[in-house]
Amino acid sequence: MGYPLEAIRVLDLSRVLAGPFAGRMLSDLGADVVKLEPPEGDITRLWGRKVRGVSGYFNQQNAGKRGISVDLAHARGTELVKMLVHKADVLIENFRPDVMGRLGLGYETLRDVNPRLIMLSISGFGGNNPDSRRAAYAPIVHAESGLVERQAQLSNAFPADLACSVADTNASLHGLVALLAALYARESSGVGEHIDLAMIDATIATNDGMNYALDDQPRPLANEVYETAAGHLMLAGDFRFIWRQLNTVLGVQDGLQEGVDLATKIAARRAASHRFFNETCGTRKAVIAALDEMNVAWGDVRRAADTQDIASVQARGSITQVDDRDGGVRPVTQSPYRFSSSSSGVRAGAPHLGEHNLEILQEWAGLSADECASWSDVLVALSVEDGV
Repeated sequence: MGYPLEAIRVLDLSRVLAGPFAGRMLSDLGADVVKLEPPEGDITRLWGRKVRGVSGYFNQQNAGKRGISVDLAHARGTELVKMLVHKADVLIENFRPDVMGRLGLGYETLRDVNPRLIMLSISGFGGNNPDSRRAAYAPIVHAESGLVERQAQLSNAFPADLACSVADTNASLHGLVALLAALYARESSGVGEHIDLAMIDATIATNDGMNYALDDQPRPLANEVYETAAGHLMLAGDFRFIWRQLNTVLGVQDGLQEGVDLATKIAARRAASHRFFNETCGTRKAVIAALDEMNVAWGDVRRAADTQDIASVQARGSITQVDDRDGGVRPVTQSPYRFSSSSSGVRAGAPHLGEHNLEILQEWAGLSADECASWSDVLVALSVEDGV
């Protein structure tokens, strides 16, 4: 079988991460995704190592898409977008909630152009509320949603941002779910949908600790990283569980008499566990064998670059290679979807700015070469030599 979404056309007006990641996943599932950028391009074209004018960050989030660059500030820019919308199944945007309307591209307007259009709008705090106009990036939502405070409490550290843009990627994936649901519903209804997706909602919904906060209950103790003869290992389970397994399964003792206070007991047990994982075991093989015998899940604390060494990552092709447009290949993350029959996966690198301007106008808008030339004042395309 082919790709599940190979008949779907997606117009991606989004920038940076929350929208582009959803568009990238749709492309990996077979959709024809057209990335529409302003004349200056997506800001992420400046992030990371460039190969043939394409930065690593931009490549990861926009691999497999085609590119068109339209000056929406031009009087005819919105007219051109409407021509593309007429043929699109999906439109993705992550401007602040009132921007599309001010551009003359609000959902009510685009619905008249194409009643079957499904529009995904991702913003920090959603539309039509007192926070709608607030600038919102992932760190802001991490702070507002309680994730930063939770991390600080668990790690006994000063509050700091998370190491991953969770608010963006959660919003992307929830947006993807909503889009697929709307596409399914359209099969019977025949009409499209506007999805108003807020990063704050997606983050709250996927915070597995919200129940403790809402019920005003103490949070469970954190999983911890242990120094061992096998290196730094993350062990699943709080220290009370780890100690119980050490004591009952492997017979590790704390050496204490009855009646000692709790602080002394904890200190002694931590010292005993440290001695066991480092001195008693002595080797990585022995540490891993002990953890497996206790049925304690463990993981090496790795650099992100070293995830390529994980056996499952290698076996599943979680990191793959795409054409670098310079006679070679470059690594990029692979689609996580694995079907028994259908295909999925990244199919190409990211486009140069405006690379497919004429191609898209001819395919989507049905324009001739001469007609495309009449839009030259609205379209922007830079060659690699121009410093894309």
